[in-house]
Amino acid sequence: MTPRERRFGWIAAGLTTLGVSVALVLNAFQSNLVFFFSPSQVIAHEAPNGRAFRIGGMVVDHSLKRDPGSLTVRFEVTDTAQTIPVVYTGLLPDLFKEGKGVVAQGTLGGDGAFHATEVLAKHDENYMPPNAAAAIKEAREGMKMKTVAGAQ
Repeated sequence: MTPRERRFGWIAAGLTTLGVSVALVLNAFQSNLVFFFSPSQVIAHEAPNGRAFRIGGMVVDHSLKRDPGSLTVRFEVTDTAQTIPVVYTGLLPDLFKEGKGVVAQGTLGGDGAFHATEVLAKHDENYMPPNAAAAIKEAREGMKMKTVAGAQ
């Protein structure tokens, strides 16, 4: 084997190793990527099916129900236009309350409920995740447009 062929072999091996490394990193990144959706987007089937995502909005008043003898809770999340039932097993954050903002991560079940693996509550009266605030604003504007169109 000539030095030129040996050098070409090393370059090919290095490029192959680099390509495999990049593919593994991109695959890991893709599998850990979690998108945010509003209840209206989930109802419109814009959310991924069978894959984890985040849903955010406001907890509907009087919707919090606790299963006796377990840590399972059920509540509803709304963006003021649509409402999605959420099921979560675990301890809720201290700031979790009805009528307050929440972001839950999990998957949409075949029963139409969002099965959360993590629930995050907003930390003060003035904070809401930017995506959740934008989704609520968009839903309110959509409801106003429907109301105005219906009045004509």
